[in-house]
Amino acid sequence: MNYVLALFLPPLSILLTGRIFVAIITFIIWVPAIIFSGGLTHPMFIVLAWILIYQAHADRRVR
Repeated sequence: MNYVLALFLPPLSILLTGRIFVAIITFIIWVPAIIFSGGLTHPMFIVLAWILIYQAHADRRVR
């Protein structure tokens, strides 16, 4: 479910993985990037969110 959320709202998806500081920084960069580039940079944030979600799941599997 978090992967689907990352498609539409990457900062919220990152926040749900427990990385508050990264989510805030991503949101601050994401909003102007969406406005000024017309969405061309959105895939970059999706990939970032997916990597962080994968790492969170991998950390849980190790524990």
